Amino acid sequence: MDIDQPEVVGFFDRKTFSVQYVCIDPATDRCAIIDPVLDYDENAAHTRTDSADAIIAFISRRGLTVDWILDTHPHADHLSAAIYLQQRFDAPRAIGRQVVEVQKLWKDIYNFGDDFHADGRQWDRLFDDGDRFEIGRMQAGVMFSPGHTLASITYVVGDAAFVHDTLFMPDFGTARADFPGGDAATLYRSIQQILALPDDTRLFTGHDYMPGGREPRWQSTVAEQRANNPHLQNMNERAYVELRKRRDAELPLPALMLAALQINIRGGRLPTPEANGTAYLKIPLNAF
Repeated sequence: MDIDQPEVVGFFDRKTFSVQYVCIDPATDRCAIIDPVLDYDENAAHTRTDSADAIIAFISRRGLTVDWILDTHPHADHLSAAIYLQQRFDAPRAIGRQVVEVQKLWKDIYNFGDDFHADGRQWDRLFDDGDRFEIGRMQAGVMFSPGHTLASITYVVGDAAFVHDTLFMPDFGTARADFPGGDAATLYRSIQQILALPDDTRLFTGHDYMPGGREPRWQSTVAEQRANNPHLQNMNERAYVELRKRRDAELPLPALMLAALQINIRGGRLPTPEANGTAYLKIPLNAF
């Protein structure tokens, strides 16, 4: 049986080191947008749509039709542009079902009231592990890949897998696991599931931190990760957990985390403006 080979176009956001994707079925010119970024200037508390507008312009130039707007998990390092893009393309938004666990956790952290529903209703579809869906005529599948977060999933579309924070490029390593709900042992097991895909599976990561000052990159293969990723060499689960805990203890929290998560657990929807017409973020003091 022939394996679908989607065209994958990445859009790199240098501020947050994030990679957004358009995954295209060449046979139908239908596509999915994966992990889009809403630009945010934390100094001025101002949002912009430059990154999302670049995706819109690309889709328009190519004459593509958007079937899905997908997130791999609720992001801690950038705001999601999913709502903005849905308003433009009228495509369903989706994420993994375990997002409800992330919502429950962060609802308590933010002390959100009863008007915040931690049941995933903010999305059009919640994917379960093993679910199948279509992008054009291409078959796509969902792998539950927790560890970095409680809700992380991998989208597998033909010979392409969108792994976001689970695996970085082979010269950098793997995701942190110290956020609320994260777990290094669970992350190790999720990585092993991804590495069980065929060796030539193209892996598309959600961030690139450009080690050594090289240009940004975001595509590798299962074989390249096995051979070259420094966090995967001669590493059993116990050794990986020890490595991950040492590394995570040295990392600062993402600069946008407390702003981003209260937007992203709402599916990318900004807070409702108050009586004066201005929307406000809520930041928990001394919680971390």
